[in-house]
Amino acid sequence: MRAFACALALSLALAGLADAAPPRRVASLNLCTDELLLLLAEPGQIASVTHLAQSPAETPLWARARAHPRNDGSLVSVAPLKPDLVLTMGGGARDRVGIAGRLGIRILDLPYPQDLADIEQAVTRTAAALGRPAAGASLIARIEALKRSRPTRSADTIWLGGGGRTVPATGLAAEWMALAGLRQRPLAGDRVPLEILLVRPPAVLLRSDYRSGQYSGEQRWLAHPLAARARAGRTISTDGRVWTCMGPPMIGEIERLRRETAR
Repeated sequence: MRAFACALALSLALAGLADAAPPRRVASLNLCTDELLLLLAEPGQIASVTHLAQSPAETPLWARARAHPRNDGSLVSVAPLKPDLVLTMGGGARDRVGIAGRLGIRILDLPYPQDLADIEQAVTRTAAALGRPAAGASLIARIEALKRSRPTRSADTIWLGGGGRTVPATGLAAEWMALAGLRQRPLAGDRVPLEILLVRPPAVLLRSDYRSGQYSGEQRWLAHPLAARARAGRTISTDGRVWTCMGPPMIGEIERLRRETAR
């Protein structure tokens, strides 16, 4: 009954958003909602995105984002633009909601997604709030198509980022990987021990290229002589930028990884 009540409440809320006049000026205060806004809104609806969305190092949508004013991620920075809707993510928006209410600004605060169902819900809610349900349905259709055509076999894989970071064997990252035919190996903690790469290398080493040109402690780890000697069946590079939010920009990357693994 609780699940039914939640589903009913969400459907009624979305219906209310769909019936309201679409917002004319929408600002985003979070990189992940930047990406949703850029993919779902009419360009003329976008009042502002964060400075991160305009960085080539952070998102593949940076060129599109540079067509719009930037903000620093605070409500104060977008208030002068008089948005009628502000998108953000991750909670902690109680003070923002209070301030926004006094300014006559509506806020849509999305939770950080934990699985693919959460991604689809975020797309649906954002599209409804923008008055663009068809745009949301189009993105969800692409995700559903990936699910239906998911490879029947999966390769033992270790996702490897700077500093030896990896991802859990369950959850959103692993779900996206599975759609490309890659099975994240369970590992203790959030780091890949170099010994594992040397003694028990995976069939596929999925190596994030996030900030690969930047000389940092995390990138030096990847240049360690032992890391360089690690041998996987295959090493495949992945666009590390899309793994930050793991939202709709992942769709194209999963399609590309499928082509790579099929070679």
